[in-house]
Amino acid sequence: MNVKLCQSCAMPLTEELSGTEENGAKNEEYCLYCYEQGAFKQPELTMEQMIETCIPFMQKNGMEEKQARQLLQQHLPKLKRWQ
Repeated sequence: MNVKLCQSCAMPLTEELSGTEENGAKNEEYCLYCYEQGAFKQPELTMEQMIETCIPFMQKNGMEEKQARQLLQQHLPKLKRWQ
């Protein structure tokens, strides 16, 4: 199964969770938590800050902090926003 991921935070991306362009159209690369009205919500955010932001959500879904951190450190550098 080919799951789309937000190219900023790596969250699984569905149409309901898609960010928006300036004209209101859905963006197919970024989620609504990262991207709205054609711009990143936190443009100054570093990749390390994004990792720290995502860890609590992953823990809430049952993942241990160390495992979440390793997974994010492995995958975030490959995403469009961080290249």
